[in-house]
Amino acid sequence: MDVGHRLGQVLVWVGLGVMLFATQAMAGAVDVSKKIPLRPSLLKPEDVAVIYNVNDAQSEEVARYYLQARQVPAENLIGVELPRHAKDALTVPEFEALKAQLDAKLTSQQVLLLVWRTPFAVQCNSITSALTLGLDLNQCRKTCDPGRDSPYFNSMSLRPWADHHLRLSMLLPISSVDSAKALIDRGVLSEFSLNDADGYFVKTRDVARSKPREPFFPQDGMTIKSKKLTLHTVSQESIENQGAVMFYFTGQKQVDFMLTNTYLPGAIADHLTSSGGVLASYNAQMPASRWLDAGVTGSYGTVSEPCNYWQKFPHPQIVMAHYLSGETLIEAYWKSVKWPMQGVFVGEPLAKPYARSAPVMAE
Repeated sequence: MDVGHRLGQVLVWVGLGVMLFATQAMAGAVDVSKKIPLRPSLLKPEDVAVIYNVNDAQSEEVARYYLQARQVPAENLIGVELPRHAKDALTVPEFEALKAQLDAKLTSQQVLLLVWRTPFAVQCNSITSALTLGLDLNQCRKTCDPGRDSPYFNSMSLRPWADHHLRLSMLLPISSVDSAKALIDRGVLSEFSLNDADGYFVKTRDVARSKPREPFFPQDGMTIKSKKLTLHTVSQESIENQGAVMFYFTGQKQVDFMLTNTYLPGAIADHLTSSGGVLASYNAQMPASRWLDAGVTGSYGTVSEPCNYWQKFPHPQIVMAHYLSGETLIEAYWKSVKWPMQGVFVGEPLAKPYARSAPVMAE
């Protein structure tokens, strides 16, 4: 990631028509509960197409487990044939063959859940963005160029197919069958109770990876009492031994002490870095799938060198505003990335821990 690359113009984005984190002229533990409307997701299990690789027994096992756990109709299970020795990235002809198989079987579904570990890319595009938005091979001419705007960015839509003619895609990567099933269970459990939770926004010494999103971090100590959530903005390299993590946004090649924390069902976490979406191996840059293995329910990473435009990564204000309003993980995460073509969304799409609010006593 080029330290000298411009960070991109910093704009103040408005989530759901209000400022969720007003970092200026605020002091102390400000409660912003009144700025979070309750508008729960309209997505249902029947809106999800669960897609597995017929050449991979683990892929099918996990896909069938998802159907049962989420009560997805059996007709929404779609087997596709990927190359028997599937590479990290599909070629354009291989992607077109996959797309043709899906187009022949899809009906009115609004979400595509891909159940496998690889492939996670199509040339320089992520597989989730290629399926949702169509291939953008112009981005591959120079991956560090600005990206193409997503029509779904910060959208108020609760019906992505009807409103935008988009099917939102997410990859459920299988590092093991047990870990994939545990991830699915966390997504389901996220809806049963509203827990006291913490969100962490970590400013690290890694300037190229940390600075792009720091203007969107909240005032330390801000609360959303209606969601039982406290926000912490800290200047350190990582957090450790924290017991109720729901959000964790940072910028680093590697995130230390992840396994010392407890992540609540539905937790979202990501680290801005160049190749977090490269899931096939563990190298100098930590893959986003490692968040899932640590107990997080959703994450994001780029599959090709993006340079450090904040627009190519989740915007913390926007993902939280939509998630806290009751939208699903896949809706909130997709809405938070302005230029998503190089980024892969991973996790359990229907998690929605904030589909309810807690009463807030008048002070």
